Amino acid sequence: MIRLATLRRALLALFLGVVLACGAKPPPATAQQPTAANSDAVLLNYLRGEVSGRVSIPDEKSGKLIQPQGREFRAFHDDTLKTIGAVSVLGVLGLLVVFYMVRGRIPIEGGPSGRFVLRFKTVERFAHWLTASTFIVLGLTGLNLVFGKTLLLPIIGPEAFTALSQWGKYAHNYLSFPFVLGIVLMLLFWVKDNIPAARDIAWLKAGGGIVGHGHVEAKKFNAGQKLIFWSVILGGTAIAVSGFVMMFPFYWTDVHGQQLAVIVHGIVGLVLVAIILAHIYIGSVGMEGAYDAMGTGLVDYNWAKAHHSLWLEEQAGKGRGASVPAGGAKAGAD
Repeated sequence: MIRLATLRRALLALFLGVVLACGAKPPPATAQQPTAANSDAVLLNYLRGEVSGRVSIPDEKSGKLIQPQGREFRAFHDDTLKTIGAVSVLGVLGLLVVFYMVRGRIPIEGGPSGRFVLRFKTVERFAHWLTASTFIVLGLTGLNLVFGKTLLLPIIGPEAFTALSQWGKYAHNYLSFPFVLGIVLMLLFWVKDNIPAARDIAWLKAGGGIVGHGHVEAKKFNAGQKLIFWSVILGGTAIAVSGFVMMFPFYWTDVHGQQLAVIVHGIVGLVLVAIILAHIYIGSVGMEGAYDAMGTGLVDYNWAKAHHSLWLEEQAGKGRGASVPAGGAKAGAD
């Protein structure tokens, strides 16, 4: 009996030694034990930190079982990003409708003169339309990624939505390259004319003739156009860089960097869409004569005098004054 008791004490001491050596400790007496009804919730409560293991394959990222920041990222993508998109895009559209109803289309002061001035060469218009056309496709396909499941899927059904999204993904990826080319070309052509100047403050105070009814002097680009230019250059660069990080996952960064790229891409993309909507409005239905600058390259003399008087004086000094082109304004310009 003495030997048996001694053996039991030795086994108990060995067990306690193993437990202490492994750092194990029993769960608190008040801890909730998993059941069929609450096992997922209890498991997540235990695993609030990052959980990783060891893998034998070269891809060490596959050893990460749980990344807590992933839940925050998913909440941002599913909820916050949609809110930002709805506020920015729908908000701007609503403001433009109200503004048009109140202000109407801004006419050319004194009416069309029938004389025209070359404003943008063909190569400049090519850079603009390359950037504009690719951005429209990128914007629509990007909006589909954010709102498609909520808005389109119930209307067109899963098969059509799947096909549309798949082709949209191809377009989004491949058109990103000519979009970047367009940004680079516009930067090279127009950066010298878009440097902020003191006169831009006066233009903003006067509302640029859009909010009010007066005009202030401006060179080739006024303050509003400079804001659009730098929004496209800086914003376009941000969505291009973040987009390429997403297109080639884990090539330059880890999972945290990938999530940051998605956040930057989504927020900047939606804000830029809202800005471009305002730009499209001014260049089409919002102002008479504005579209001609990028349509044919020629603008009416009275339009140029009202909106870019300093630039018009520079053109006259270079011997590029107003003229009546053969075939009219729609003949275009080289």
